[in-house]
Amino acid sequence: MTRNSCSIFMGLCALALSSLCSLPVNAQNSEVKEKPPLYTYVANWQIPRAQWADMAKSADADKAILDKELADGTIIGYGNDVNLVHQPEGYTHDDWWSSMSMAGLLNVLDQQYSSGNSATPVLQAATKHADEILISRYYNKRSGSYKNATLQVAFYKLKDDAPDDAVDILSKNLIVPLMEKLFADGTIVEYEVDTQAVHTNPPGGFAIVWLAANNASVDKVEAALREDMKAKPLGGPAFLSMIDFSKHRDELWQGSGVYK
Repeated sequence: MTRNSCSIFMGLCALALSSLCSLPVNAQNSEVKEKPPLYTYVANWQIPRAQWADMAKSADADKAILDKELADGTIIGYGNDVNLVHQPEGYTHDDWWSSMSMAGLLNVLDQQYSSGNSATPVLQAATKHADEILISRYYNKRSGSYKNATLQVAFYKLKDDAPDDAVDILSKNLIVPLMEKLFADGTIVEYEVDTQAVHTNPPGGFAIVWLAANNASVDKVEAALREDMKAKPLGGPAFLSMIDFSKHRDELWQGSGVYK
């Protein structure tokens, strides 16, 4: 990039960021508002390939506990996922549950430990494991169960000089309007913008997560993203002005679960 084109690009970024940040509060909040915090506990596992079938059985063993907690409102959803695009140091499986409170998450975790389900042979065979607790204030979900749906996760890292409310600005003006459009037409059945409630990673990261109704919906999401960029020519520069894109990573999973 030449010096002249670089300065033009930076000027466009500044204009785009200014246009987002200077929107009146009422204009920003007229369509998109924060929701009550949604908490999600995610257990990530790297399981040897020979034990993958056993991992599915392990998920079944947790079902009785999770169904009970779902029925009484302690949690509002749960599920498990299998990674479709493997990396040498990456995770192969996860299981998760969501609640409207931290207490709800931890109550389920207590039951997992007391039942012995957290110490099954397949989990003890894991070569890598990490847990995280996420929080979202921008999300939507369709009640019901799903099986073998496609889950996409896009990780981003904010620049050091990004505004303190960068995730709110991007969510309200760019991310949520597009996700709600896809949710309304049935292309996706769930989405959320996640940050870590317990910072096991450095602050400043966030993830955009969406659950596609089927494999064909993945292409629809990508097409909608391209069309949205064309319709909002300042949106891309505004996004890039706050994001360290060198830290961006994507994940693609296949998941099954249920939402209340």
